Amino acid sequence: MQVIAEGLQFPEGPVPLADGSVLVVEIRRGTLTKIFTDGTHEVIADLGGGPNGAALGPGGQVFVCNNGGFTWHDHGGAVIPGDAPEDYRGGSIQRVDLGRGSFETLYTHAGTRALRGPNDLVMDGLGGFWFTDHGKSSHGRVDYGAIFYAACDGSRIDRVLDGLHGPNGIGLSPDGRTLYWAETITGRLWARQIARPGVLEASPNPLQPGKLLYTTRGYRLFDSLKVEQSGRICVGTLVEGGITVVDPAGEAQFTPFPELAITNLAFGGRDHQDVWATASSSGRLYLLRWPRPGLKLSFT
Repeated sequence: MQVIAEGLQFPEGPVPLADGSVLVVEIRRGTLTKIFTDGTHEVIADLGGGPNGAALGPGGQVFVCNNGGFTWHDHGGAVIPGDAPEDYRGGSIQRVDLGRGSFETLYTHAGTRALRGPNDLVMDGLGGFWFTDHGKSSHGRVDYGAIFYAACDGSRIDRVLDGLHGPNGIGLSPDGRTLYWAETITGRLWARQIARPGVLEASPNPLQPGKLLYTTRGYRLFDSLKVEQSGRICVGTLVEGGITVVDPAGEAQFTPFPELAITNLAFGGRDHQDVWATASSSGRLYLLRWPRPGLKLSFT
């Protein structure tokens, strides 16, 4: 486990590249940033708001969930996001051209429903992607969150699941038939079968959004996630910083970090056993070897 970069402004959404570098978003800075192998970094695109989850998509473009920004609080050196800022204008999905550093906004609404705090996304390799909207808190009120499905070309966006409590990380099973998502505040990991692109199978229980795979022990919060080739789900964990690994049967293990918050992770390297992990509150990016390979994403 080694620290690759420090001094980042709330990094998340790591995206490993073929040359050994890695992209991250810096939520507080409002940028998509490239981290080189020697730890130096440069801004690729100044996105504004609060760029959050990121993923490579068709044509080598990077798709970004932008939560619209936060107010920020410093607790003894640990940076914590708060409510919506005064200049908050809503959330969006952005698409970045890496070669030019230019970007465009694909979505700000799903029908009449404004995006509030898009957080994380996963490409399905079928022309679309699933993403979570964490919601937004302001003046003592907190939105319900939701899961959306959208087309990569900007032609379609559907609200698929609503009434969720802070949905954050999202991913797909190795066969692409199961959708996983983590809820931050509840510390729960959920699963639901996919009927077809953008459509979920009906839940057997109207009071449950899906199958509950795991609930954290003690008081830990969940953030983003990635899936191993084995089918295990690896979830960034807060309060006791680390990675919680849950198998589809609901058994779990925990890998601790010397951090308050491990928010996001990504698999890469030739054998997909390199893991880049963001420690957002301290502004660090870690690199470590993992005992098992991660699932190869639809676009690399």
